[in-house]
Order: sequence, then structure tokens, then C-alpha cells
Amino acid sequence: MADQSIGICLLGCGTIGTGVVRIIHEQRDLIAKRTGLKLELRHVVEKDPAKAPTFAKVPFHADAERAIDDPKSNVVIELIGGTDVAGKFIERALRLGKPVVTANKSLLAARGAELFALARKHKACIGFEASCGGGIPIIAALTRDLVANRIDALIGIVNGTCNFILTQMTRNGWAYNQALAEAQKLGFAEANPAMDVSGRDAAQKLSILAGLAFDVQIKESDIYLEGIDKLQDADIKFAQELGYVIKLLAIARRHGSKVSLRVHPTLIKRDDLLADVNGSFNAISVYGHALGHGLFYGRGAGQMPTASAVVADVVNVALGVTPLAFSQMKNFPDQVRPAAVLATDELTGRYYLRLMARDEPGVLAQVTRILGEKRISLSAVLQHEASDGNIVPVVITTHMAREGSVQAALKEIDKLSAIHPPTVCLRILDQPEEFSNP
Repeated sequence: MADQSIGICLLGCGTIGTGVVRIIHEQRDLIAKRTGLKLELRHVVEKDPAKAPTFAKVPFHADAERAIDDPKSNVVIELIGGTDVAGKFIERALRLGKPVVTANKSLLAARGAELFALARKHKACIGFEASCGGGIPIIAALTRDLVANRIDALIGIVNGTCNFILTQMTRNGWAYNQALAEAQKLGFAEANPAMDVSGRDAAQKLSILAGLAFDVQIKESDIYLEGIDKLQDADIKFAQELGYVIKLLAIARRHGSKVSLRVHPTLIKRDDLLADVNGSFNAISVYGHALGHGLFYGRGAGQMPTASAVVADVVNVALGVTPLAFSQMKNFPDQVRPAAVLATDELTGRYYLRLMARDEPGVLAQVTRILGEKRISLSAVLQHEASDGNIVPVVITTHMAREGSVQAALKEIDKLSAIHPPTVCLRILDQPEEFSNP
């Protein structure tokens, strides 16, 4: 499609859609100079007339089917979100053989293989850089740029809302509810923040990223999930005393023919690169056998960073880069096998445990006996003076242990009469060897 006008059908003109309109309006000449492409907004579809851009005159209306069917709509951008209406519109465009650009991680996580197969059947393609990591070019890296690498691990901060909340709790000593309220006030969190703070948003992104990294098909249900909504500020403080920072991490690792997939609050060393990723920023560490450690860092959300990725996808579609890669590459969700996922109980790692125990002789001995019977050795013990009657917080960090053994030990510990359950259990990140030994 080079050296010609490219008609664009934009479905959804909310925050990201408005950013797309702005970039096309303000950077049209720059894009034309660099690529030879003249991007033209043929349709901007939105049900709410109040969302019509005031800084540019655009063909604004609410008839999505007419916009998609228009022969002059060469590329369809879907920014509606959700999995129902958006899915139907994407299907309609693909059946017409039209390339689609989307930021819809939820839809791709739920129906990615089906939609990619539909695109292939009708000789179309899907650009989805904006679905993960905002403006960070992580999809292109995993799909094409790191094609010569066997990816062994992917570890990332991929949800800006949770990272903002944890940053406030760590830097300012805020309680979780206070940090969440500030995130909502500044627009980093929705009025209903469940998708973010439960970890589901990060899990959906991990399903897409890890699928590309390991050449497998991953379902959201394959991923072990814990959010930050039950994280207590006491554990943020104890982690700091031990030299750690807590982040919500999305972690995928290769284990021979299997992969492990998890999203949960994680203790990382204070001097780790990921410990310095604060506010709404995202960062994704990729470990390739030839690359070693690569870090992709930037704004993981927001109007203009995400719109930047959307427009880049449109340009790559129009230049023929995306259609060619889509037709030749064999690592898209519809062309790979379902992942063989390592059971969570089989994972090994180090652990942070916080017990609330009565301040009386022999309690710690009972706890260490149970841990020892499960072959779990201690690396550190931190105990403060009683702050609530005779109840004392006892923090234990372990050496490498099996997840199943740790969970079994916790069930026994919580049955002790001197323990006030539940015991808090958080994981400690051990970086892959290449990064831990620079």
C-alpha cells in the first residue's frame, strides 16, 4: 500500500482513540515524509457524541458496520475494548480481508488463536503491539527481532496501576487504600480497579507475551494468579528492612519442555533493575540464549504512549511489514501447540513468610520443626517486639524450597495454637543466572 492514501476506520474514540486521532492529525506530514504513506481517517466511530475531537475535523458517527464495510477503509483500528462487541466487529473486518489493529488484550487473551486463524483464512492480519506494554515495542521484539533466540525467561512489571500503588506504599509509607485512592484520583486506576489490582490485567498480558516468547498457546487460566489487593503495608516495611522491594511481577520461565506462568507480588532485591521501575512505568526483562538479558522499559499505559503503538501498527500494516510477517512467521497463537504448564506445586524458589505468633517460649521451635520436616531451610529471621498485646510478627525468609512443600507447611503452622492465621506467604525473585552474574 506504499505511496498512496491509507483509509483508516477507527472504532472507539475514548482516551486512546483520541490519542490516535491527535497523532494522525499532528504528525501526518512527518509520517508521510518517513514512509510515503498518507494516513486518512475515513471514519471515527463512537456512540457518545461528547467524545468527538475538538482539535481536528473528522468523519465522526456511530455506524460501525458501515465504517468497516466502506471499500475506502483499508485498515480497521479497534479500540472499543471488551470481548463481545469488539470481537464481532473484528470478525467482520477480517472476513472482509481487512487488516485489524487492536489494543484489546482481553480479547486476544480469550480468543487470540481463533481470531488469528480467521485472519489467516481471509488473507488479513492483526497488529497488536498496543495490547501489552503501552508504547514499549515488546511485541515486535518477541515476534521478529529476537527470532534467533531461544527465550528462557520473561519477567516484567506490566501493570502501571499496581506499580503506581506499590510505589506510593514503598516510598511514602501509605496504606493500600490510600495509594489506591490516589491512583484513582490521578486517573491511573478505574473506579472499579478489580481488573488491575487482582492481577488479571497482568495475567492477560503475560498470556500474550509468553506465548510469543515460548512459541506456545497460553490461556489466562494457565497462569497462577495473586493480586495486590490483599497486600498489607506491614509486609512492604518488613521487606524493606530485609533489603527488598515488593513489585507485582509477571513471570514466565522455560523448564525443559514445560513452562511456568505466574503473576503475584514478589520481593526483589533493592539493587535489582526492576526495583527502580516506579510510578506508572513498565519494564519487561527478556532472557535469550544469545541476547542474554534485555530490558524493555517505558510508559506502559496512557493515551499517547499507547496511541503511538497503535499508529506504528497501522504504518507497518500499510507498508506490508505486518502482512508479510503474519504470512511467514510460525509463532502466532493459531500456529503453535498449547503450552505444557508446570504445576504450581512443582515450582521452586525462595519465600518470605510472616507469622503472627504469641510471645511465648517454644513457638519458633515448633515453626522451624514443621519447616524442617518439609525440607525447608531458613535464611533469615526477623522479629519485632510485641505491638498488639502479646502478639509478635515473626518474618522468615527461606532458602530454595518447593512450592507444594511450603504450602503444606503453612497449613500445619496455621493450626498451631500460638499462631494467628493466616500466615502471609510471598515469593522472592531469583534472577536468571546471566543477570545475577554480570
